[in-house]
Amino acid sequence: MIKKFGIIIITTLTLTLNAYASSDGELLLKKNEPSEVKDCFEGVNRATFAFNQALDGIVFKPVASVYKKFPSPVKTGVSNSLDNLSNLVTIPNNILQGDLALAGINTGRFLINSTVGVLGIFDVAQTLGIIEYEKEDYGQSLAKAGVGPGCYIVLPVLGPSTARDTVASTVNFFGGDAWYNVTVRNDTHYFRDIDYYSSKVTGGVDFRAKNYDSIENLKENSIDFYASVKSLYLQDRQQKIANTKEITNTQNDSDWEEIENK
Repeated sequence: MIKKFGIIIITTLTLTLNAYASSDGELLLKKNEPSEVKDCFEGVNRATFAFNQALDGIVFKPVASVYKKFPSPVKTGVSNSLDNLSNLVTIPNNILQGDLALAGINTGRFLINSTVGVLGIFDVAQTLGIIEYEKEDYGQSLAKAGVGPGCYIVLPVLGPSTARDTVASTVNFFGGDAWYNVTVRNDTHYFRDIDYYSSKVTGGVDFRAKNYDSIENLKENSIDFYASVKSLYLQDRQQKIANTKEITNTQNDSDWEEIENK
């Protein structure tokens, strides 16, 4: 039933996507210009944003405030482990984008850190001089293939997204996430679905803790917190897609440590 519902969502949202051809980095930057992404469902988005903020106040903020006080080695180990798991999505997207060399390097990082690094808790690969590259996801692969962002969307719990990235995030239904496959889809003897969902919740807490002060400052100083978050998110996604640090919006996000499509 859940899978059927997911397929319906995919079909519906796909109709909202705008496809454009992209032949170079400059066109890619222009095509994904944050100011050009329309907020087609602003009323619903703002209501969902308010719900997410209420949930944040009840769950994520209190938990993150406690997590912040954990010893640095513990927090570093958790972040390393989550980064290691993200390679299971990054590697296939390296391949989809034609970056076979990066796919090989990230595969090496994953194998080393998953074994010698004790499930990724220790970044042994970094110690060995194997550089960590930017994370890639299916939304980025679609963008680089020429698919426009479509409308801005705020998802319950998951937060900011676009029609394109929302469609891309449902790739789990088709087995695109190896971590999802060995937990939720196949329920192996070694891992269960609770392991997958726990990692996602932990990732949310880790993100909230890393950006705790920045988020609180943004809340206090923003005339429209919803608009500020939207601007920051769209700019960050555009930069990740184009693999650039170029600022394409007047919004200053220098105090925002990281923004990710969880």
